Amino acid sequence: QVQLVESGGGLVQAGGSLRLSCAASGRTFSSYAMGWFRQAPGKEREFVAAISWSRGRTDYADSVKGRFTISRDYAKNTMYLQMNSLKPEDTAVYYCAAREVSYNSGLYYHRYEYNDWGQGTQVTVSS
Repeated sequence: QVQLVESGGGLVQAGGSLRLSCAASGRTFSSYAMGWFRQAPGKEREFVAAISWSRGRTDYADSVKGRFTISRDYAKNTMYLQMNSLKPEDTAVYYCAAREVSYNSGLYYHRYEYNDWGQGTQVTVSS
């Protein structure tokens, strides 16, 4: 099990940028695939981006492709989500998630596929 803490959210105008961080602690000696999800008021939590443990594979929801970039720093046990060209519809609470894997390059897109979650960080984009 790993503990996850998101940070970097805030208020930004449309067209602006933010970088979210997800710091991991606990059993970080294990290998984890990771992802970002978001949840807007009155809506279900939805997939945003995923990154594999090995080979640096990534994937994104269609709504954020070309604007968001997911990455990770193994030495710092931290995952990032660089968000550019933000739109009001990006407003949501953003959550990071981790799934323990066996040193593979798999990607995971669904809530039920993840074991551990952070508490979320609010991103608000004004028009």
